[in-house]
Amino acid sequence: MAQNHRNIILAGLGAVVVAGLLYTTLRPEPIPVDLHTVALQEFEITVDVDGETRVAELYEVAAPISGVALRAPVEVGDAVTAGETVVAQVEPAASGLLDTRSRLQAEAQVREAEASLHVAETDRTKGAEDLAYAQSQYDRVSQLVDRDVASITQLEGAHQRLAVAQAALEAAEARIAQARSGLDRARAALVDTTTEPGSEVCCVPILSPADGVVLDIDTESARPVLVGARLLTIGDPRNLEIVADVLSSDAVRLPENADAYVERWGGPQLTARLLRVEPAGRTKVSALGIEEQRVDAIFELTSPPDMRKALGHGFAVYLRIVEYRQEDVLVVPLSATFRSGDDWAVFRASGDRAERVPVELGRRNGRYALVVSGLSPGDRVIEHPSEALEDGALIVPRTTYGGE
Repeated sequence: MAQNHRNIILAGLGAVVVAGLLYTTLRPEPIPVDLHTVALQEFEITVDVDGETRVAELYEVAAPISGVALRAPVEVGDAVTAGETVVAQVEPAASGLLDTRSRLQAEAQVREAEASLHVAETDRTKGAEDLAYAQSQYDRVSQLVDRDVASITQLEGAHQRLAVAQAALEAAEARIAQARSGLDRARAALVDTTTEPGSEVCCVPILSPADGVVLDIDTESARPVLVGARLLTIGDPRNLEIVADVLSSDAVRLPENADAYVERWGGPQLTARLLRVEPAGRTKVSALGIEEQRVDAIFELTSPPDMRKALGHGFAVYLRIVEYRQEDVLVVPLSATFRSGDDWAVFRASGDRAERVPVELGRRNGRYALVVSGLSPGDRVIEHPSEALEDGALIVPRTTYGGE
């Protein structure tokens, strides 16, 4: 009897062992997955573009006269002070010596101008005599009229001759002034503006128009320049702004005073704010040969200057311009979403099983999408679901599956 009881117990244990082996053998292998816990967080949509720094206010120093710009007294990077630092010097242009023919012509013009002045002076003498005679005639007729000896008509005639004589004298004075100017001009043509040996050439010093540093020098060595030619550029590198090359279709979506993140310049992340979008666009051919309409967007740096000491004029930067921002919203990684017919869905971890959940998504950026409905904070979703994953499939977190 005891033997039979022992056999029954052994048989039961064997059945349990066999059942356990069968369960272990036939049990499906859990699928390792990456889990992400959805939560409320800040959500941003950005427009990512390349940009370039530039000094907000550039001062281009130009030659005030034609002549020879002497070797630059400053170098690129030198600090300058407004109204004190000499940043350039221009030697006035000198005309060449007169040749024999030109000198003879100039001397003849001087003699001609002298003769014209002598004629004008003679006319003035004659005019003064005529005026004196006309004045005496007028006085005499006026006295005769007072004694009723001469008529009013005779007085009017005398007055008219007096006025004509006065006008003639004034015209002679004007011709003298004109003749003297012509004489000065003719004599100036005879003057050689080249300096004599040992004399000093007077140069025009140009002072810095603003405080800052020398950014660029167009004329380093001495060379002839025309009036208005640019000599160098001055600016304050502490007063930087960023110009970004933006697609016109993106630019129209940017909000006023949009925030931006400045990256990839070799230092920490900086912040900037949109100042303006230029009113005129331009056509630009992309690297793929596609014509695009682009426009410049100007940003001011809002990060403290201490964070960007190494940033200078003409540096390349990368901007992420915030087009849309919302605080404390539920988002889900785009890598966890997939199409289910015409709708969107995700796999949610429910214990050790995958559960297909339909979701409604809102706006999205490069990594996340807004969750309108279907998920709650704290839900764990499966990222990068494989084709083998089905509703109700057995899952295991990848870290656990890896033995950690």
